[in-house]
Amino acid sequence: MSQIDVDVIALGRVVDEGRGSLPFALVHGEALVTCATWALAEAGVLPLDARTTMEGVQDAELPLVLHDSLCPMTPPDFIAECVRRSVADGVVVAGVRPVTDTVKVLRGDTLGETVDREALARVVSPVVVPAARVDGAAALLSDPGVDLAALVEALRAGGPLVLLEAPPQAMRVSGPDDVRVLEALTRPT
Repeated sequence: MSQIDVDVIALGRVVDEGRGSLPFALVHGEALVTCATWALAEAGVLPLDARTTMEGVQDAELPLVLHDSLCPMTPPDFIAECVRRSVADGVVVAGVRPVTDTVKVLRGDTLGETVDREALARVVSPVVVPAARVDGAAALLSDPGVDLAALVEALRAGGPLVLLEAPPQAMRVSGPDDVRVLEALTRPT
């Protein structure tokens, strides 16, 4: 076993497919996808490239971390905390942010009651799948453009899942205006 194998706490994949060109927008002069990859590496997670097969991930018998390129500034310490929790408790761990929008129930064309925001969470990054659950979720995990919120719902059905509140820097961007907000939020002081 090489030295890098001893130090790796998890394998990670930055999800950038199916997200248009936004992963290549710049924040602090670097592409979002690059910042997300650096965050994984700084957290002690070995970033995988597109050539790594799901069989290779399964053979490694390590947790798998999925990091959305649209949450590029998720702090490495938070990613590492999620990995530690997943390993210690043998659970899937997902980073989430509180929902701040007003959410209404829609019945046909009729707008209904307001949903209690306390019961909702917005999935951000990362989603950590413990090694023992990687095999059972291989089909879901191998989708290169996986929707992390849909993945969390699917994984919830397969066993224990913990939602950890992510710091504001882990926000998911949906366009150029959000990138500017994220840049202002993460500007070095």
